[in-house]
Amino acid sequence: MALNNTLFVFDIDGTLTDSVSNYLISVTKSLLELGISDIDTDYDNYKHHTDSYALRYNYERNFDTNMPKGFLDRFETEIVRQMSTIGQTKEIKGAKSLITHFRNTNTPFCFATGALPKPSFLKLNQCEIWYHEDLLATSKTHESREGFVLKAIEKAKTFYNRQNFDRIISIGDGVWDFQTAQNLSLDFVGIGNRNRVQLKDKGAKHCFEDLMEFKKWLV
Repeated sequence: MALNNTLFVFDIDGTLTDSVSNYLISVTKSLLELGISDIDTDYDNYKHHTDSYALRYNYERNFDTNMPKGFLDRFETEIVRQMSTIGQTKEIKGAKSLITHFRNTNTPFCFATGALPKPSFLKLNQCEIWYHEDLLATSKTHESREGFVLKAIEKAKTFYNRQNFDRIISIGDGVWDFQTAQNLSLDFVGIGNRNRVQLKDKGAKHCFEDLMEFKKWLV
């Protein structure tokens, strides 16, 4: 596969970092800390699988009013605090190696995550996975996955000084990642076994146990 004009768009939680369960605990504890007591913890069935939506949705269902300005910033700070009490995030096998390989071969990539920026930086730093803030788009600016995936692509065009890419491949672990890729007419690669059956049932053609296996297929 020609990679020099292919853009790879990486989800983070469950794709690059083994952080889904601990991160959801941090999100729930942060909502409680901010005074939101009646929390819908069925996160997989949310309209949008994003931190910003989780906060607004639970705030509005608790208080029946619009969320105040600045509350998302408080939520972001609290998540980082909660994460610090849980322990070190570990990489999905092959994540650091793959990102290093892409950097060494000048292969364009970026990050699109439903998390917020500061928790995302913390997880990537703990796993020693290289990133640049100019290649990261999050739910801080868009509640929908489509929104921040498109934002990540635009940021990558600027970072790599490209008007377009020949091919864009979205890499994620969730059914919502696959659905977003379909909605945006992007190619898709599934990572991990947690949602592998559902991804295959939905029509995902390429699914790998981890990023080491994906890298072997890629090169």
